[in-house]
Amino acid sequence: MSRLNGVNGCGGDLNGVTSGAGCWTIGLINAKAKYLTAETFGFKINANGVSLKKKQMWTMEPAEKDLICFRSHLDRYLSVDQYGNVTCESEEREVSCMFEVSVTDDAQGRWALRNVTRGYFLGAAGDKLVCNAKVPTDAELWTVHLAARPQVNLRSLGRKRYAHLSENGDEIHVDANVPWGEDTLFTLEFREDKYAIHTTNNLYLNRDGKLNPDCTRENLFCIEYHHGSLALRDYQGQYLSPIGSRAVLKTRSNSVTKDELFALEDSLPQASFVALLNGRYVSVKQGVDVTANQEEVSDHERYQLECDAETKRWYIRTMQDKYWTLESGGGIQANTNKPTSNALFDLQWIADGSVAFRANNGKFVASKKSGHLFANADTPDDEAARFYFYLINRAVLVLKCEQGFVGYKTNSNVKLECNKAIYETIKVERGENGQVYFKSQQGKYWHACGDGVMADADAPEGFFIELREANRMAIKSTNGQYVVAEKNGGFRLSDTDPSRATLWEF
Repeated sequence: MSRLNGVNGCGGDLNGVTSGAGCWTIGLINAKAKYLTAETFGFKINANGVSLKKKQMWTMEPAEKDLICFRSHLDRYLSVDQYGNVTCESEEREVSCMFEVSVTDDAQGRWALRNVTRGYFLGAAGDKLVCNAKVPTDAELWTVHLAARPQVNLRSLGRKRYAHLSENGDEIHVDANVPWGEDTLFTLEFREDKYAIHTTNNLYLNRDGKLNPDCTRENLFCIEYHHGSLALRDYQGQYLSPIGSRAVLKTRSNSVTKDELFALEDSLPQASFVALLNGRYVSVKQGVDVTANQEEVSDHERYQLECDAETKRWYIRTMQDKYWTLESGGGIQANTNKPTSNALFDLQWIADGSVAFRANNGKFVASKKSGHLFANADTPDDEAARFYFYLINRAVLVLKCEQGFVGYKTNSNVKLECNKAIYETIKVERGENGQVYFKSQQGKYWHACGDGVMADADAPEGFFIELREANRMAIKSTNGQYVVAEKNGGFRLSDTDPSRATLWEF
């Protein structure tokens, strides 16, 4: 076994890899394919969960030296007493809560968790958790199910660059300075207790660096945790890393150095905006002035939206690392790389599916006939103050709510539910006037009916995306009804009140 070293401090949840180096949100699966579970009442724990949902999620936190702790969804820590009894009631990270992690060299790459004070390994005997094994057997080995938000950016610690799909769409290169566009998005698929890297052109990364349409043993990797970073190992014991001048992602080394380590990062939403007044894209092509004057989308018409946690307002960043900013005369320019309060905007979603931007002076941004933007409108009622919103770096979506992922109802490949352990990837096609069409992998479109939302239509039906938080959206039909999650897993249109709309994690 090889030691997995521990790490740094934690922050709030980000992407299943908690913000702050070293913290991950995970599920732990025992040899009988059951998840470690923290029950909602009485702080009871067992190993009988059948899928990764809220009660099966644990935050793996760094502790002192190379040790880690496991915190439940109830904010209590897993701990072991001197007799080997395993509980989950501690509110503080005491020494009895600390574990040393080892990873096996077997095909599954399973983990063994040795409690520091007890000196024995954590295992499962039926429903009960025990800590009585001096040497880990099958009962003390755990598979790690990373509860990451499925679509992430992949950053190499060695190269200090981001992975992206190659221009030909047949390799992954790790040489992007910033993760712009859908080609830097990758889906981590948990398959056969391992992980596959799925690209936006619907291919899987092979260990030799090529991309394949089918997922086989050559495309599956074990996950390892090193100093809070990620390493991915193939079935021959070699690790993924960027190779050569083109930084092609493939396996080569049998050991882990900085070159084999990666960070998973949230992919921030990126958008384009079309002014209703003239039907032109908002652009910075002409320099610092933000102007609605372009007919097509290039890098100058793509913007990254960065949510300010304190104010819930948004910074709008250009690909040139400049931010939209309110100038003293009311004009909007992209001329600063240090965001200030004048670079913050409220996004207000309008009934017709458009969005309005309220600037720091309390006025709404409006476009003049020339296309120049000024924050001088009192309300968003004027057509000049409204813009169509297009989320451009999500060619596919994975949607999640508190109950689980959006996927197909059991024994159905058309009716959608929102309580699934396995997600369905949803293709997104752009429509007119801010609308998008959602399409299944079988080539059928979403449509709403009295029974919910089905994916069996030949013709597209329009929906609007409303970005509400850094990684959550509301989805609205063209008749103004929001898609909501129901307690039984139902996935349907409800009323038109935005305050009751389900916010879907994406």
